[in-house]
Order: sequence, then structure tokens, then C-alpha cells
Amino acid sequence: MTDEKKLLEGEEGTPEVLEKEGPMAELMKTAGKPPAFEDVVEGPVVATGRARVFVDLAPYGTGIIYGREYLSARETLKNVNIGDLVTAKVVGIENADGYIELSLREARQALTWGEAETALQKKTPFELEVSDANKGGLIINWKGIQGFLPASQLSPAHYPRVADGDKDKIFVELKRMIGTKLEVMIITASPKEQKLIFSEKGAGATTERTSLVEKYHVGDVLDGIVTGATEFGVFVKLEEGLEGLVHISEMDWALVENPKTRYKAGEAVKVKVIEIKDEKISLSIKALLEDPWKAAAAKYKKDQRVDAVVIKYNKHGALASIEEGVAGLVHISEFGSEDELRAKLELGKVYPFTITFFEPKERRMTLKPVQ
Repeated sequence: MTDEKKLLEGEEGTPEVLEKEGPMAELMKTAGKPPAFEDVVEGPVVATGRARVFVDLAPYGTGIIYGREYLSARETLKNVNIGDLVTAKVVGIENADGYIELSLREARQALTWGEAETALQKKTPFELEVSDANKGGLIINWKGIQGFLPASQLSPAHYPRVADGDKDKIFVELKRMIGTKLEVMIITASPKEQKLIFSEKGAGATTERTSLVEKYHVGDVLDGIVTGATEFGVFVKLEEGLEGLVHISEMDWALVENPKTRYKAGEAVKVKVIEIKDEKISLSIKALLEDPWKAAAAKYKKDQRVDAVVIKYNKHGALASIEEGVAGLVHISEFGSEDELRAKLELGKVYPFTITFFEPKERRMTLKPVQ
């Protein structure tokens, strides 16, 4: 066996790959991983042809922008010169001619989604124009990506004030906002799902609004005017340019089923500030009313027999009120099934019960039907 053959096959006769040390080997070691599908890469333009651009992606080969990808970015690419740096996205690892297929359009989208994710983390505000509307909210375009602003994420000042909550009427109000500019921030950015969601809440913390809010403190009792009612509460105007929300749970000690039937726009109300957070003021009406549980503490006790009216069903059973604002749970376990509970305890009717648990400080009570 010749020395050359021994060198190639080794002492045992097994072929070995000989690795030559040199500049290219060193470059391959330090270059990192080769471009993979959907990677964003950058390189200089090395040649241009008819409806195609070649990009140097050394040491892994040459990229090409052509066909549909060239046509979608032709306005940009027609001004590209040899040596210009191009950022593109890998859309094909290696085509029939050995080139790495690239997309300028998809690279721009990938970079834009990256900007969206950064804006989400930093809670960056944007002033954007409403381009369209549907029954769920508003359509907003941002850097070529279509985003959505749900109606529930509108600020109190822009939330549709429709007296009966009719969805068609709400849609009409939303369409009126097309062409207007809103200060919004990104709350969801998902490139895989192509989902970009905006919110107006918290984005409009301008200096003017901040100065308005700073005048108020938790515990303040104020006079306000109801500007609108929704299924989750009522909006109350405290002064020009500033509204607060009275959540349905803060409207009364008694159960409130529909805020829209309690208050009308233009009605004067007295409210108490219970929270100030993120430039938003939360208000309470019931905080200014006498807590009925305090009086109930002196009148009722465990094992006492009482009459109560059934006011609501829930997943645990039924709520029965022994006084306005003082209600207890009749658990479904007291019956064979939910159907049996509803058959024996009809809404609006009064039945005899025994108090099985009573903790007025925690506003908790359970009741058991008298057999």
C-alpha cells in the first residue's frame, strides 16, 4: 500500500475525511448556522437581471429574489444598485439552480411584527386612523398590517352609548368613527396567527387628562351626570373631558340585572371615588348607601327560620333575598338536580328557609328550604 493510500484510508483501511485548515475553514467555524427557512438575512446585492436580484449570503451561497417575490417588491428593487445591503426573508432553502430563495415583502412583515412585539412590551402609544368597522369593533391599519380594536377596548369617551344595547345601532355608531384618529396601544401581536389587537384604554394618558385625574382622590364624594349605560355598568361625567365608570357590582347592594333600566343619560347622580388606576377612575353609588348587612347582623342568626324571595339562579343553585340587599345561597345539593331546584324554587316567589350559615361582616349567608 502506498503512503498516499495509507494516508487516505488510515491504518485500518477505513476511508477518512481529511479536513484542511485554512481561511475558509475558519470562516465556516465562526459564521454560525446556515440560513434556515423563514430566517431574516442581510447581504449585499451582487448582480441584477431581468426581474431578479442576486444577494451574497457568504459563506453559504447566493440568494435570489425573483418571480412573485420580485413583482411584489419591484418598486423598491428597481432602485437597488450593486453593493446595496438588502434585508430579506428565506422562503426557500435551495432551488433547482442552487440559489437560496428570498422575499423582500415577507422580510418587511417579519421586521414589522418584531416592531409590534416591542411596542407591546413597551406599551408604546400610537395615533392611528380608523379605516373600517364591523359589529365587533374597529379596523385599524398599522405599517401595512391590518389590526382590530374591539369595542370593549374603546375608552369611555368613545364607547357607543346605545340605550337598549341593540347591536345594529352600536354598529351604526362604530361606523361613524371611520376616518377619526384614536390614540391606541398594541395589546396582542401574534405573527403566526396574523393577529394584531389594539386597545384605546390606557393609551390616551395625555398630559391634559393626567392633570384632570390628579385632582381627584380615593374617597372623594362627587356629583356627576350619567352619560351612558352598558351591560357592565354606567359612565358618569365628572367634568368636561373626564368620565368614570360605576361597575354593575357598585351600583346597589341589591342585585342589579340590567344597568340600562336603572339610569338614563342626563340623570344626576352622587358617586364616590373607590379607585384611580392607569388614568381611569372607578366610582361607586352603593358606597354612599347604608350597608343592609349591618342592620341584618342585629336581626338574624344561624338556624333562624326566615322567608325569602328567589331572585336569581346561578351555577351553584339559587339566590334568595331575606331583605333588600341581603341574599343567601340555596345550594343545588339540597335538591336532586338543577331541574328539581328550579321546579321547587320559582323566580319571584317567597318560600320558608332556615339560615344554615350567617356571616354578615363577610356578607355571606346560606339557606336551606324548610321541608
